[in-house]
Amino acid sequence: MGLINLFVSGGVVMWPLLGFSVLATTLIFERGLFWLRLYKTQDPFIQKVLVLYAKQPQSAIDSLAKHTDFPIARIFLAALTLEHGTPDDFRLALESAAQAEIPLLKRFNTVFDTVIGVAPLLGLLGTILGLMQSFSSLRIGDVAESSASDVTSGIGTALVSTAAGLLVAIATLLFANLFSGLYRRQRSAIEAYSGKLELLYRQYYRQYLERQRLR
Repeated sequence: MGLINLFVSGGVVMWPLLGFSVLATTLIFERGLFWLRLYKTQDPFIQKVLVLYAKQPQSAIDSLAKHTDFPIARIFLAALTLEHGTPDDFRLALESAAQAEIPLLKRFNTVFDTVIGVAPLLGLLGTILGLMQSFSSLRIGDVAESSASDVTSGIGTALVSTAAGLLVAIATLLFANLFSGLYRRQRSAIEAYSGKLELLYRQYYRQYLERQRLR
């Protein structure tokens, strides 16, 4: 049985399952590119920025301003653009900016959860509809071999939609878990880099206060 025949035999629910699979594949591709680029280029860049900030704070800020496509660059800029804020203000700015970036890092998680939850149910619905159709052709007391064979064949065909729904849900679940793991790693990296930047800023702020005192 070819793929087209399998699709047709699955019934009407195969169309929304196809839509879910196309949607999930598109979003998985987008998230995959996002995380690949982030982990490939962000860490080396931020490490260089931290080293640069210790020597030339303004140059580090200028460098961050050119890379605002990185979430952590936007977080750093939110704090570094404060006008001589206290260390407490600096930390608050970092934390607030980090919270604002969470929706971007968790983008499409709700869609993935919906596909994972609904796809198997659609598959089960298709199977139930297929079974109802198969048994409706079998009359009570009808024991003809051809009728029993038709029902058996119909049951096998009805299970196609369940298999399709599970396949869509399982594939989506695997990638959703992968992206959730990458999100947790990114949160940890943001906290670690923010802590390093905060220490550097405290040194900068002490030097600033000392210069102000000597004036």
